[in-house]
Amino acid sequence: MENGLGREMTKAGPKTGEGLEAEERQETRKPSLYKVFLLNDDYTTMDFVVYILESIFGKSPVEAAQIMLHVHKKGVGLAGVYTREIAETKVQTVHELARENEFPLLCVMEKE
Repeated sequence: MENGLGREMTKAGPKTGEGLEAEERQETRKPSLYKVFLLNDDYTTMDFVVYILESIFGKSPVEAAQIMLHVHKKGVGLAGVYTREIAETKVQTVHELARENEFPLLCVMEKE
């Protein structure tokens, strides 16, 4: 049976090997992940850090308070792990909100 394009057809479709290019398989890799950290300072309020953790990083109030206390006691705390683009956006958003509220809060990211 012909399909009108001059190719012989089978019930499953075009006859294999005629006019079809071999499919190339591309291996996909998982994207690199980045840890986003909040850094302690002597001026940013604990309430603001909790607000940042809840609003930007989607933490629950309990988890945000735990991370905030860790930042306060240890000087640094993990806010989350994300792909590069998301991590960069979260760092930038933290810095913008901190400046708008006149806090020196810093947020950094490092490759996992």
